[in-house]
Amino acid sequence: MDFESNYEISRTVDFIRTRNFTKVALQFPDELLKDSTRVAKALRSELGKGVRLYVMADTAYGSCCVDEIGASHVDADCVVHYGHACMSPTSTLPALFVFGKASIDVNACAESLCHCLSTANKPILVLYGLEYALPLENLETVVAELLRLSVSNSSIHFAKVACSSINPSGDKRTDKKQLYSHNGVSDNEEVHKYEDGNTSLISVNCNTLEPCTKYSLGGLIWTMPVGHKMEDYLLFWIGSENPAFTNVVLTFNNCEIVRYDAEESNLLKDFAHQRRILKRRYYLVEKAKDANIVGILVGTLGVAGYLRIIQQMKELIEGAGKKSYTLVMGRPSSAKLANFPECDVFVYVSCAQTALLDSKEFLAPVITPFEAVLAFSRGSKWTGEYVINFQDLTASTASEVVNDTEEARFSFIQGGYVEDIRPLENGGEHEETSLALAEATEKSLNLQNQRTDSVLFKGKATSGAEFFAARSFQGLNMQYENPLPRSYVIGRTGRASGYEDEK
Repeated sequence: MDFESNYEISRTVDFIRTRNFTKVALQFPDELLKDSTRVAKALRSELGKGVRLYVMADTAYGSCCVDEIGASHVDADCVVHYGHACMSPTSTLPALFVFGKASIDVNACAESLCHCLSTANKPILVLYGLEYALPLENLETVVAELLRLSVSNSSIHFAKVACSSINPSGDKRTDKKQLYSHNGVSDNEEVHKYEDGNTSLISVNCNTLEPCTKYSLGGLIWTMPVGHKMEDYLLFWIGSENPAFTNVVLTFNNCEIVRYDAEESNLLKDFAHQRRILKRRYYLVEKAKDANIVGILVGTLGVAGYLRIIQQMKELIEGAGKKSYTLVMGRPSSAKLANFPECDVFVYVSCAQTALLDSKEFLAPVITPFEAVLAFSRGSKWTGEYVINFQDLTASTASEVVNDTEEARFSFIQGGYVEDIRPLENGGEHEETSLALAEATEKSLNLQNQRTDSVLFKGKATSGAEFFAARSFQGLNMQYENPLPRSYVIGRTGRASGYEDEK
């Protein structure tokens, strides 16, 4: 495949020139870093010396997100993101996405689609990885020709790419250039904005001639007539078994799903492993209910709305009578989280495609903000619906926390009824001033003469100060009962092979 066509050099040059950007950051994932110098040279030959280009690699968080922090180090005007992207809205910098062009056998894929259509007896919704956006234009043409020759009453619907660029400006309506799409999203598509001005596509009613509902997931959008449900469709995924596909399986866990592997040109239908992930997430929710100390892991510093969801998590945890600590450490690992043994559970705030962190090797479970809402909202029940994007939590009304701590609840982990700790009496408005922190520390140090086994091993500590005060090892600065120094003692003299007192 042509190099300049694969990396869309001409479209990138047009994007930079029309907006008069002078400092541009080029973000590459690890697998595409080998082509970064060729891409930079091709862009420089077209743009000239008036535009400075910076190649970014080794992002602090997931490579699917736009690294605004790295771009801010060189004061970049925009970011050109190459490779797989989660399409999370940015906070400050505009971004252009170059997905690439993955190869696919269009005829074989079209035959698999028509075979599923004839055997499923239900309409098909085609979802795909963004790297297959351009090749699927030819697939739609081939499928339309095959359907014209067939006698099937069902239909095949293709999802569209939401947009290929993001501009977090304060304009109420994005321009047509921003809504440019590989698969031809119409210019009158409705783009909703967060309260802070950042764009986001959510499920809303369409303003078209026929009433319909719009859905958005992983950078794809599609419409569905009113009265139709996702369960009425067969989901046909084109691409690899990556986090984007896992999000589809978890979000639409009641739908029938098949996956077409474009590299092997075969159709796969067994996804028991992905569905077992949902059962494990439910187990983690039950385990989080018994936690007293919660660590909030900041897994992004660029996705729009991350500060709001962190504040929402703090209020939720405080309303449930638990203690929270906010931790920023880059990409989490078992070694990093082991430095915080006082935390019973961690809430990971990140983009949708990196939110499901496998915490089997960790000392404490790691859950998503949606799972935290289920765990820390008293009386909440899981209906099977799964929300992977934290923007959907911030856009909706915050769940009301029922402070009914007088009644004991049944813990499936401990196998009996437990009583939660009473929340703060000041209604969640307690401020951690230096005086309050000193008083809490002094109170915790008074626990040293008490039995500390229950605090350490039964999860009874309500703060980090209590946890560390109950540890048997207090460091090198030990407090002895007798403040007077001990008299010196003369040690042995001689060699190790035979001291003088041994002769």
